[in-house]
Amino acid sequence: MTRQPAKTTDPEAHHERARNLGLYGLLAHWDEVQSQDWLPWVLETEEAERRRRSLERRIHNARVGAFKPMADFNWKWPKKIHRATIDELFTLQFIDEGANVVLLGPNGVGKTMIAKNLTYQAVMRGYTARFAAASDMLNDLAAQQTSGTLARRLRRYCNPQLLAIDEVGYLSYDNRYADLLFEVVTRRYEQRSIVLTTNRPFAEWGEIFPNAACVVTLVDRLVHRAEIIQIQGDSYRLKEAKERSARKRKARGNGRTPRQGK
Repeated sequence: MTRQPAKTTDPEAHHERARNLGLYGLLAHWDEVQSQDWLPWVLETEEAERRRRSLERRIHNARVGAFKPMADFNWKWPKKIHRATIDELFTLQFIDEGANVVLLGPNGVGKTMIAKNLTYQAVMRGYTARFAAASDMLNDLAAQQTSGTLARRLRRYCNPQLLAIDEVGYLSYDNRYADLLFEVVTRRYEQRSIVLTTNRPFAEWGEIFPNAACVVTLVDRLVHRAEIIQIQGDSYRLKEAKERSARKRKARGNGRTPRQGK
């Protein structure tokens, strides 16, 4: 994780900060500038700007997109969910341990919302992270025409400290796609964490990747040292859609045009 340096007036510490920042012009004239009153301000300003740009770059690379914060999560809606376990995930200790998280449950119970929030929080706390729908990631990898371009593209998904793979199980894939997912999981195995959402228990993954020889090993490496969290319930999106339709019918019955978001 990226940590902010403690403020200090120690000349040696200032020299070390300038060296870490690559301020070679200052370093070349260090005897002249080390006692200047403006030096701490320059160092602090440069460090703050580097942190800002680093965060901006990591947020961009994470590809999280729009999402609702966990403060909006309706914990009373799922029929089964272990809130304490999910709260513990947000300490992000699993990333430091190189462990995985599997969010298992039907459509619309909040798996993607949790995965996006974990990805975003990881970025905000100094980790590198990336969020990708399973189909987008596998299509991206499968589109690479040479071993060289594939190797470079694999780094996009294997290098971040956290990779969130969303919606495994909604589509079925051929052996090529199974091999690519296996490659990603294997390269990250026990070193870099994966958060994966799926609507299918692992016993049914043979239907997602029919005839793929690597499925058993893929699942074994994914679940080794993984937190598997089951969420049960009806689709919250369907609930919201029904409520929105009911409001519109009521408004029409009263002769009013319903306002957006009301």
